[in-house]
Amino acid sequence: MGHRTLASVPALWSSIPCARSELHLDLVLTSGQSFRWRERNPEHWTGVLANQVWTFTQTEEQLFCTVYRPDRGPESRPTPEELKTVHRYFQLDVSLAQLYHHWSSVDPHFQKVAQKFPGVRLLRQDPVECLFSFICSSNNNISRITGMVERLCQAFGPQLCQLDDVTYYGFPTLQDLAGPSVEAQLRKMGLGYRARYVSASAQVILQDHGGLPWLQQLCQAPYEEAHKALCTLPGVGTKVADCICLMALDKPQAVPVDVHVWQIAQRDYDWHPKSSQAKGLSLQSSKELGNYFRRLWGSYAGWAQAVLFSADLRQPRPAQKPAAKRKKRTTRLEG
Repeated sequence: MGHRTLASVPALWSSIPCARSELHLDLVLTSGQSFRWRERNPEHWTGVLANQVWTFTQTEEQLFCTVYRPDRGPESRPTPEELKTVHRYFQLDVSLAQLYHHWSSVDPHFQKVAQKFPGVRLLRQDPVECLFSFICSSNNNISRITGMVERLCQAFGPQLCQLDDVTYYGFPTLQDLAGPSVEAQLRKMGLGYRARYVSASAQVILQDHGGLPWLQQLCQAPYEEAHKALCTLPGVGTKVADCICLMALDKPQAVPVDVHVWQIAQRDYDWHPKSSQAKGLSLQSSKELGNYFRRLWGSYAGWAQAVLFSADLRQPRPAQKPAAKRKKRTTRLEG
């Protein structure tokens, strides 16, 4: 099956009214939220959502999508149920215009950044995919995380379909990742010390918590409770837990604090931790900074942080910075 484009097979595409100011695909799909989307053709993003392969593209006022299902007979445009999956994934029921307006009214710095970076919204991801992707993110950059997640899916996920010589895989289940040889395989695939965390977290969820429902029910739990529960998993610290809360568990107030957010706070907000022992990125200082941004931005503080983070990834780098430090700018999480 060849790669379709909007012009060549329009009958296979569905459109959803969605202004680019509400969703800017180029910014959202490259900002270190999900690691499964590639721009295979200019402005056409292909990846896996809900164990199906999708391509998205957009105009100023419409989001276009098509889904590939080689095992289900004649091809047709996405069904209403499939389109609901897209709505949920991009959280299109949330008005980004209203949020940007609110954040701009309370934060002059945000207002300045927002003019150049419209349409940055949070994806609502599958909790299993989000958890294990961000375990891979520890001390890592977006490019390497993307490769690790891809190899994880190739080794343990179901094969979905092939397009233009690219084979797509679904994300592995907890059972897939809890097997006795998983850690050794992941180490061979270059995951390093993260291999043990992936395997051990899958085993803990299955053996100690009864499986997937435990992870899913954290959507209904209060933010602090869900965060605390996630931090009991091997390889999940406060930053990774906040990423999962924000991106998969319906906790828009969660603010993941990494080195970039820390630098943004000090550089652009003249923020410094109150606690004398919280000089660097610590549990206490991360909590302090999260509370600071929650007071400033309100209940969707994590979404506002994502806009500034996305903007920071695209800032021009001063030429005098050493190469190692420049590379770190692509890091989603450190430590």
